[in-house]
Amino acid sequence: MKPRHHLYLDDQLTEQLEALASKPGTSKSAIVSDALRAYLTRRASRELDDMLKIRLDRISNQLSRIERDEHVLLESLALFIRYQLTISAPLPEADAAGRALGRDRFEAFVAQVGRQLAGGKRSLGPRAEEGDR
Repeated sequence: MKPRHHLYLDDQLTEQLEALASKPGTSKSAIVSDALRAYLTRRASRELDDMLKIRLDRISNQLSRIERDEHVLLESLALFIRYQLTISAPLPEADAAGRALGRDRFEAFVAQVGRQLAGGKRSLGPRAEEGDR
């Protein structure tokens, strides 16, 4: 046997409940029970949202900093490339030795970047400063 509850509802809410309960297969008790269950479930999910809010805010702040750093790095790279392309004169086609030296330097650069990334080392940022000490 289920416990009995005595509830007081205003006139408008009572009319809406009567209209819903007049449909076949429904009762006032079932409607009120379902509504109360849904309310309590939403409230529990709101508490979970409140608990996760701090963590989500922290993650959002970290992503914002990463995005800011990415923009700084990309802008720095773009400015360096523009500077390098406008200041450096192109090598003549006949200068095979100069082109070979440039190709070797580029390959050495790519290899160094690969080693830095594979080893977890950074040239910029807090981890680079710790390695310098």
